[in-house]
Amino acid sequence: MVLIFTHACALIYSDYRRLAAEEDDELSEVQPDAVPQEVRDWLASTFTRQMACTRRKGEEKPKFKSVAHAIRAGIFVDRMYRRVINAPMMTFPSDVVEVLKDLNDWSFDVYKLDNYGNGQPIKYLGYDLLNRYGIFQKFKVPSVVMENFLCRIEEGYSRHKNPYHNNLHGADVAQTVHYMLCQTGLMNWLSDLEIFAMLIAAITHDFEHTGTTNNFHVMSGTEIALLYNDRAVLENYHISSTFRILKDDDCNILQNLTKEEFREFRTLVIDMVLATDMSFHFQQLKTMKTLLASPEPTIDKSKAMSMVLHCADISHPAKEWSLHYRWTCQLLEEFFLQGDMEKKLGLPFSPLCDRNNTLIAESQIGFIEFIVEPSMTVCSDMLELILGPINLVNPPRSISNFVVDDNDDTDDTSNQSDVAIACTAMSCSIEDRKDIKDNKDIEVKNDIKDKKDIKGTKETKNIEGTKDNNDSDSISTATKLEETDKESKQETNAENPQTSNKLYKIKKPWNDCLAINKMKWKVQAAREAKLRESKTKYTMRDINVPLVGEIIQDDNKSSSTDVEKTE
Repeated sequence: MVLIFTHACALIYSDYRRLAAEEDDELSEVQPDAVPQEVRDWLASTFTRQMACTRRKGEEKPKFKSVAHAIRAGIFVDRMYRRVINAPMMTFPSDVVEVLKDLNDWSFDVYKLDNYGNGQPIKYLGYDLLNRYGIFQKFKVPSVVMENFLCRIEEGYSRHKNPYHNNLHGADVAQTVHYMLCQTGLMNWLSDLEIFAMLIAAITHDFEHTGTTNNFHVMSGTEIALLYNDRAVLENYHISSTFRILKDDDCNILQNLTKEEFREFRTLVIDMVLATDMSFHFQQLKTMKTLLASPEPTIDKSKAMSMVLHCADISHPAKEWSLHYRWTCQLLEEFFLQGDMEKKLGLPFSPLCDRNNTLIAESQIGFIEFIVEPSMTVCSDMLELILGPINLVNPPRSISNFVVDDNDDTDDTSNQSDVAIACTAMSCSIEDRKDIKDNKDIEVKNDIKDKKDIKGTKETKNIEGTKDNNDSDSISTATKLEETDKESKQETNAENPQTSNKLYKIKKPWNDCLAINKMKWKVQAAREAKLRESKTKYTMRDINVPLVGEIIQDDNKSSSTDVEKTE
């Protein structure tokens, strides 16, 4: 028996070593000179499980469903429709209504919403989002119960007064998930319940965050670290705290779900929020990259939804500079506050938590290059693979005009102090989708047949006119035939995920933002290096402005023009 136990322990230890080695391999690709050691330490401690006391064993191999299943099951949206529910809705200040009109923008300004919404961004944004997707009607959620729930979540986010992990961050991540759902077409692949779960997971993913990292809880032996055995400490706490609130009748937005729906909802939320544990980052990314590179990739919905939420959680470097810079200031201040606590407790500083010895700009460059950019690339590839078959059969509809008020016929709302946001159901029921799918299949087959008939007609006409045409006319005819044949193939390839992935591309506004932000941080890194050489104490504000005598690029002039910045 002792020998068997020893052998089992050896196997488990070997498995942990293998997982650790895989994560180390990811970081080993980073050239030693490419990033400072402090930044390497931060990447290792935050995005791997290197510093944890124990390592999580891979519990199961991914089980992936067919990509084409979305089409066969009819889970896609043919059209958007709007309905106004009869129950009284929460009232929104008119300024908040104006801000929420930009909710579909990639770089939505959640700070502006916080300003006009009296410090309640989750209450207004969360309510509006759930209303837009028709959650109130589809799952019979009373308006007052939803309002109570969102207010309790808002209070929990504000409990520890964190500079970064607060209600603003929760609202920002929820809006980013909404962008991924509606602007890429991901909502067409998901059921109503899955959309509901995804939005709630985004809204609550950092509920009652303590403003410190998992590693801090483990190293200092806090109560929640003991409660969750040092495993995904905060993530488990966020989930548990959220579902405790849902047990209160006044806040139970799930009260009318069936037992099966509740079980599926809870499982999805748990999976998604646990996947926001940054120590699983490289494992999550590697699993998805391996899947996408396989000959016949198929994607499990839960893993795809988790990937989107994880990317939304770390997306602030992919937003416009003004937003990203502000988020970075708040995050570093939260890190420094943790460093102050570590100093008082006699603990070693966690990476980037020593306010006197942190490479601010270099850390952000490393974060963008090694974490955010690869994540957004993999997420984009995943979405294109998933949505290619769906959007080739059913092209995405434009999404606009979601905020509905009682005076929709007039543009003048200057005399209104409050506006009720009416429901905007963004997706059909599953039954409706199945009917749409059957009709669409017939339309697609007929369309393909018509194109083939057109092709045959063109061939006949071209053959008859060949005798009187010169060689250039023949070449032109061949080109037209190839183009017609190509169009026909594009239609018939809708069921082929490999082909449709190449044909369907989503918009990627984050690429430009990442490039611009990285360039700005590199400029600031040079300033920071000079200040460190001169042993001058500095803050983020100091490296955000040109130094005395610095040669800078004037954005308003040609690229070859340099301007000397004077004091």
